[in-house]
Amino acid sequence: MTTTPRLCVTITAPTTAELRRQRDLVADADLIELRLDSVSDPDVDAVLEGRTRPVIVTCRARWEGGGFSGSEDERRSILRRALERGAEFVDIEWRAGFADLLAEFGPRVVLSSHDFTGVPADLQAQADAMRATGAGVVKIAVKATRLRDCLTLLDLSRRFGPAERAVLIGMGDAGMATRVLAQRFGAAWTYAGLVRDVGQISASRLLEQFRFRQITDATAVYGLTGFPLGHSVSPDMHNAAFAEAGIDAVYLPLPAADADDFVAFARAFGVKGASVTIPHKVSFLDRVQELDDLSRRVGALNTLRMDGDRWSGCNTDVAGFLQPLRDRGVTLRGCRASILGAGGSARAVAVALASEGARVTVHARDAQKAAIVASAVGGDAGPFPPAVGSWDLLVNCTPVGMQPRIDVSPMPPDAYDRGLVYDLIYNPAVTRLMRDAATAGCDTIGGLDMLVGQAEAQFRWWTGVSAPTGVMRTAATRRLAEFNANENHVV
Repeated sequence: MTTTPRLCVTITAPTTAELRRQRDLVADADLIELRLDSVSDPDVDAVLEGRTRPVIVTCRARWEGGGFSGSEDERRSILRRALERGAEFVDIEWRAGFADLLAEFGPRVVLSSHDFTGVPADLQAQADAMRATGAGVVKIAVKATRLRDCLTLLDLSRRFGPAERAVLIGMGDAGMATRVLAQRFGAAWTYAGLVRDVGQISASRLLEQFRFRQITDATAVYGLTGFPLGHSVSPDMHNAAFAEAGIDAVYLPLPAADADDFVAFARAFGVKGASVTIPHKVSFLDRVQELDDLSRRVGALNTLRMDGDRWSGCNTDVAGFLQPLRDRGVTLRGCRASILGAGGSARAVAVALASEGARVTVHARDAQKAAIVASAVGGDAGPFPPAVGSWDLLVNCTPVGMQPRIDVSPMPPDAYDRGLVYDLIYNPAVTRLMRDAATAGCDTIGGLDMLVGQAEAQFRWWTGVSAPTGVMRTAATRRLAEFNANENHVV
């Protein structure tokens, strides 16, 4: 039975004193990587003294993406000193040589190789050469530009024997699975931390959101596919629901280059289901064997499920959009509904409203696109923006007003007299459009309601049970607050 990989937390700091302070703040880690190349005054003795956890001492050269600007002899001396002073491991770059340290301290050496541009063509030969050195752990990190790069690392992991220890990492967003699903790669440990440019995620997120220590061979894998995915709250919502419901599953961001890239990854890792976002909602239509009628009407799907060896697809955007209106008792039959925008979301909203008997008018800067969306549901195309008093329900399906451009609106401030305004944007929670509408006396609904509604529908379709009440909304709200706090403290 495969054991759970250990968790290694990477620490950087501008000084040795701060590095040591940060070291002592680390909680719930199995070992700590001390990056001496990040400090201005590297002091091996000071940084090792008083430690309570095993450590990896790293002093990365600039030519391998690190910050150490001294000579190679100085670097060798720092690493030797760390080994002599009892560091459990030191990290030595394969290209550095340092044969003397390998010969003397091999089992305590993490022999590492980093390629920040992609996956080298000779990766297998390189791995074999590194394995032959006698190093205790072989670490190979490559830039993952697509999900299929993770499959290359998965194949590489099978070259290592049961007694060999390795850490295989896909750097970048496309390689997150190699960190969270480290067990599937036979990893000795996974790295967590705040080195964002290589795709690290925090230890707290790895442990709390992804439940890293609970992942086993039996853990079902779900995910979100599309691009980009950086500010999505879907992983927070679904992982929180899985945890609360006691379901052994993990949900990952899976930024696929295209539909084929996702399918290749999903089959290799046994992905059970996925949420689909832009730009892949249409391209997956011809990748599924079973498709619901609603997806055909909308012309896009947002949810995949593996049924045996066949992919099924459905669209939960429609249900997610309608649920907040039903919760508020809004009567849609005969309602004059104006839709802003003519993209995929607008089409789903148009289908939803038309199916409930609303009189749909689509407004977009591109009148031809508006006419296409409107004709699909028997509606009309109207001027952009819609005239005051011409609608009972206004739905914004454009990205205007989304974080970070939160002070703009797709509508002029004097365009309201009554009615209900529904903005599909969920970050910020209250948009400029909603503020202006509320000031004019309109009722408003934010996009978080739809986001949670469509996610809850996905959860039911995948698992056959309802998500615990309120869990998804709470998780999404918490994550959005974190995003916005970070946006406001960029230096």
